[in-house]
Amino acid sequence: MKRILLPALLTLSLVLSACSATVAQNDPQPAPVSGESSSPSNDSAMRIDEQGEIIFEITPLNLDSPTETFEFDVVMTTHSIDLSMDLATLSTLTTDTGVSVESTLWDAPRGGHHVEGKLIFPATKDGKSILEGATKLTLTITNVDAPTRIFEWELK
Repeated sequence: MKRILLPALLTLSLVLSACSATVAQNDPQPAPVSGESSSPSNDSAMRIDEQGEIIFEITPLNLDSPTETFEFDVVMTTHSIDLSMDLATLSTLTTDTGVSVESTLWDAPRGGHHVEGKLIFPATKDGKSILEGATKLTLTITNVDAPTRIFEWELK
């Protein structure tokens, strides 16, 4: 019995250690801590927030070449909350120079557990670009299953 048990345990140990190594190689970046925004390591502009029951993925679409508006692609995913809110009334765009604008439009379907749409902000305030002299842009969304969600981008 001991002759069979020892090789079986050794084989099981090798299989488990091989599986652990494979998982570690396929997951090179640690998962973001719940409740924090993160930026994927491939330098994409997407930001993720996983607070509460809703996962937000936000990607600016035209920060480098704004027209009259700034547009952000927003993906919200949940398994337990109806996503029928109007994000335009809950979102603010602020620069590190102190300029702040409210969203003018949440262009997305209302309701469901997976919603994707565009969050739109004016690119100017008082006739001037809101990015003038700015080095950082912050999008803040309030009261969507978390008191505050903050997404930041460094400007070039």
